[in-house]
Amino acid sequence: MKRLIGIIALAIIVSLAGLNVKAQAPKFGHIDSEKLIQAMPEFDSATVKLEKYRKELLNALELMTVEFNNKNAAYEKESKNYTDIVKQTKEQELVDMNKRIGDFQTDAQNKMQQKQVELFQPVYAKVDKAIKDVGKENSFFYVFDVSKGTLLYFDETKSTNIMPLAKAKLGIK
Repeated sequence: MKRLIGIIALAIIVSLAGLNVKAQAPKFGHIDSEKLIQAMPEFDSATVKLEKYRKELLNALELMTVEFNNKNAAYEKESKNYTDIVKQTKEQELVDMNKRIGDFQTDAQNKMQQKQVELFQPVYAKVDKAIKDVGKENSFFYVFDVSKGTLLYFDETKSTNIMPLAKAKLGIK
């Protein structure tokens, strides 16, 4: 008898759980994370800082290039008056200077990439956290990022645009 009551109770619980799952339709959301990132004030300030850093590097490169061009022009103008040893020394100076310019360009590109990561990573992390928090708080099964180009189709009537929720989470109007 106790066993029969247990089986009936289990059957009722399972059937009620099944009804509850059927009643709760899965929720899908979508967002254009690139638009959200660009709407953040931190994005604008990071862009300004990166541009300032880029200009500093370009100015340094320009100074090096001007110095190289001046030395090269002076060498070409005076080279016929130099002895062989002086010519070789001046040519080696120009080769070394040209190499330093090339090394600086490579180093500057690497530093620009590092600076970009340093400045924008906190922005990306903040947006990522906000999207995940909105997804959890609103019980979404999936949130698709339409800016990544991997989502080929979605029915906007069955998917919620969570942009307003994410903006509210981040305090953006």
